[in-house]
Amino acid sequence: MAWLLLWMVLPALTFAAVLRLVPGAESSPRTRAARQRLARVLDRASGRLRHAPPGPDPFDALHVQMRLTIVAEHLRRLEDDPHAWARAERIIASQLAYDALLADACRLAGVEVRPRPKGDPWERMREEVELAARGWTW
Repeated sequence: MAWLLLWMVLPALTFAAVLRLVPGAESSPRTRAARQRLARVLDRASGRLRHAPPGPDPFDALHVQMRLTIVAEHLRRLEDDPHAWARAERIIASQLAYDALLADACRLAGVEVRPRPKGDPWERMREEVELAARGWTW
C-alpha cells in the first residue's frame, strides 16, 4: 500500500516543484532566486557541453575501414597471382598504401604511430594488433 501512495504522490510533488519554477503573474523572491540559481547551473553545464572537443567522425573511421578492406583484398589477390605483370612493384605500392591507411586508422583510434622506415613489417603488425584490440575489423 505504501508503494501505491509513493507511486501517486511522488509524481505530483515533482510536477508541483517544476510548476513553481515556471514564471507566472507573481513570483516570490525565493522563487526568483531559485530560478536564477537554476539558470546559472544550466549556463555552466551548456558552456561545458558546447566547448567540448568534438570526437572523431564515425563515418571517417568507416571509410578508412572500407579502404583497408579493399587494399588488403587487392594485396591478397596480387600475392596469389604468380603471373601478374610487375608483381613486385605492385605489391610494394599496395603495401605502402596499406601502411598509410593503417596510420590513418591509428590516428582515428588513438593509437601511437611510431616513426619507422617505410614498409616495416613489425610496425605494421603492431598497428594491426592495436587496432584489432580496439575493435577494428577489415
